[in-house]
Amino acid sequence: MGFALLAATAMVLATGAGAAAQEIRGTPGAPSAVITPQGLQLPPPSPPFSGQILPNAIDSQPAWPPQVMPPQNAPNVLLILTDDVGFAAPSTFGGVIPTPTLDGVAAAGLRYTTFHTTALCSPTRAALLTGHNHHQVGFGNIGELSTGFPGYNSVIPRETATIGAILQANGYATAWFGKNHNVPAWEASAAGPFSNWPIGMGFDYFFGFVGGDTSQWQPGNLFRNTTPIHPYNGNPGFNLITAMADDAITYIRTQTEIAPNRPWFIHYAPGGTHAPHHPTREWVQRIEAMNLFNDGYEKLRERIFANQQRMGVIPANAQLTPWPDDVPRWDSLSDVEKRLFIRQANVYAAYLAYTDAEIGRVIAEVERLGQRDNTLIIYISGDNGSSAEGSLNGTPNEVMYFNGVALTAEQQMRWYDVWGTDQTYNHMAVGWTWAFGTPYRWTKQVASHFGGTRNGMAVAWPRGIAERGGTRTQFHHVVDIVPTILEAAGIPAPQSVNGITQRPMAGTSMAYTFPAAAANAPSRRRTQYFEILGNQGIYHDGWFANTTPPAPPWNSLAPRPTDVANGLQWELYNMAEDPTQMRSVAPQFPDRLRMMREIFAMEATRNQVYPLDMSTLTRMIDPRPGPAAGRRQFVYTGPSCCTQANAAPNILNRSYRITAEIEVPAAGANGVLVTQGGRFGGWGLYLKDGKPVFTLNLLNLERVRWEAPAALPPGRHTIVFDFALNPQGPIPFGHGGTGTLSVNGTQAAQRAIPRGVPFTYAWDETFDVGFDTGTGVDDQDYQVPFAFTGRIGRIVVDLGEGSVTPQAVRAFAEEMAARARAAERPAPGAAPAAPAATPPARRN
Repeated sequence: MGFALLAATAMVLATGAGAAAQEIRGTPGAPSAVITPQGLQLPPPSPPFSGQILPNAIDSQPAWPPQVMPPQNAPNVLLILTDDVGFAAPSTFGGVIPTPTLDGVAAAGLRYTTFHTTALCSPTRAALLTGHNHHQVGFGNIGELSTGFPGYNSVIPRETATIGAILQANGYATAWFGKNHNVPAWEASAAGPFSNWPIGMGFDYFFGFVGGDTSQWQPGNLFRNTTPIHPYNGNPGFNLITAMADDAITYIRTQTEIAPNRPWFIHYAPGGTHAPHHPTREWVQRIEAMNLFNDGYEKLRERIFANQQRMGVIPANAQLTPWPDDVPRWDSLSDVEKRLFIRQANVYAAYLAYTDAEIGRVIAEVERLGQRDNTLIIYISGDNGSSAEGSLNGTPNEVMYFNGVALTAEQQMRWYDVWGTDQTYNHMAVGWTWAFGTPYRWTKQVASHFGGTRNGMAVAWPRGIAERGGTRTQFHHVVDIVPTILEAAGIPAPQSVNGITQRPMAGTSMAYTFPAAAANAPSRRRTQYFEILGNQGIYHDGWFANTTPPAPPWNSLAPRPTDVANGLQWELYNMAEDPTQMRSVAPQFPDRLRMMREIFAMEATRNQVYPLDMSTLTRMIDPRPGPAAGRRQFVYTGPSCCTQANAAPNILNRSYRITAEIEVPAAGANGVLVTQGGRFGGWGLYLKDGKPVFTLNLLNLERVRWEAPAALPPGRHTIVFDFALNPQGPIPFGHGGTGTLSVNGTQAAQRAIPRGVPFTYAWDETFDVGFDTGTGVDDQDYQVPFAFTGRIGRIVVDLGEGSVTPQAVRAFAEEMAARARAAERPAPGAAPAAPAATPPARRN
């Protein structure tokens, strides 16, 4: 067979291979031709060669493979998600805190008043980015509380590709800015693997922090793509809220100038307003001048409720729910408490206003570049309800809450003048949290009530939404965002991504609500379950059934039951008649409640919700896979940084030994040898004025130091810090012990401490060797990076026996459950406890 015939045969065989699955725009084979995937397989198959190949190039016709591009006129998408913002905090939904950017998006499009999240950070974000319910994608809880069950393992399956992966395969440029709380904790280090990071899940670019929160002044867990970065070093005016807006603006401008015809998708997720509340001083001064909070949180709530009624962002028959009995009334507070609490609220409000303003800068750049008309902006105000993790009095250090420590207002006044600066990791009192959820009850972590799950949202798209300033009241959920984006872009949900069959999405597109005529259209979402930390809810056809929270989220040590499936009370509400869950009608409609609970059991079984678990702090120290799992010895032979806790040695609640073999040069040496954590909790071994020092930072309340009496002379030395745990009593956490610092085999310092940190150090700070990132464990001794000026031979961390055994944790859980049973009191209007529908056992 001749060459010409072979070439012709190959062209015939290639023609039509995959052609039915895609559309080529422009002249086929031309450098400007683009291909739009039409099938349900991603990435799309390569199109056939459209030129002609003959034996001689002079007789042949070249053809370039077309570029993959979305359908014509597919919009840019700016998906904004702020953090821990209650429904009633922003001015857009009746609040007093000015949010002109969110107001502007609502005025340019639609305001959604019956939109829901999951009640917690990681779960909402996983559902938002996949269109699947949070347990279906492994995030029934935050990653830090993950367990080895399919609904809780914090690993998004490949069968549920993210919106980034779908749009990227359809030709979009994709980027993620800000918070990423969906990397499995044991993979959140510079060692990876990175398949569950943004760049492994469909995002071309990532600039943000990995974890639940971070300091906005010195973010120790900040990355560009997968590289840890520390742009705050030598930059005293740095704040991440502004820095990420700057980075996003540069990205949008670059994309628009270089590839103006390629649409982009940006997930923009600032840390505001999750604790720590870190606005700039200028924003605090602006808010303080407005005197928004001087009358207290109860009066604030009444003012917000009146605003909401006037604006129509709550139903006309909505009632203001009662004030909770265990949150002190404003008039009962001391002058010191009122002064501190007003300061807390001003700083929080400044943080929200500042965050909204920086989002406004990003949108202004879109407009400046002429991209606003065909940019779909989805601005979700909060990933859950307002946060109660500041405890009843607020806190200067949120890490205290996660260790079961609360301070009085008087104890906190030492931080009053620096509240919101880098000297605090601050959070506000629960009274403000409750007010920022007006008119609903409860808060973040409580999936059973709308105070935990209802969040405001505004959507604008001038080319696709003609109405300006409209309101939509259809019942929708965060899983509905991905289908909405896909319908707006004209892209089908894929059946296969990278050869892996995809699960059908749980979400329902909200695009049917875009036309003006759809203002009163019935909701297309008929059913939606809710579950976080054992608090459960089920919506179905206008009714809502839910459990009564047995413990308030602001008390991290409150006893909680272990029989979650059967031991909770249930409530029932007709949403048309009682939109704020005021009075349960469970006693009047037992059959409907039974039906609703059966629907919940079916949804829970289908979505991997079981087993139910209300434990919190104990799950923080559960063993997890990864590079640190099962290891007793960790060896480091040179400087390294930015290893997050689950990939580093964990010295909490155990005996341990740290050995540093070093060489001091002739000029002497100083600097960090090894450290974990920072200003708000952690430990460090370093040389200060040439003397070996070990410092244990107990949540920024106390620093315990072991210091050698003399500086090390030039030469090789071995420094050892030995800690012998002294467990006492039935509680397995937070015991003290005796620490001994030795130099070259000779004891240099010894000291006993009565207690230690029980559950976690500052999570945004990392494990570093040879220098320090973020903040130092003792600001009086050194400032970061305080790199070691000698030579590290070897640093070894040996872990000894610990007090936290499975038996001890189980005994502790049983004790707490017994306390919960003893403290049970029926809630007003709550249905009596009844056996739950029993889920089928699952074995796989």
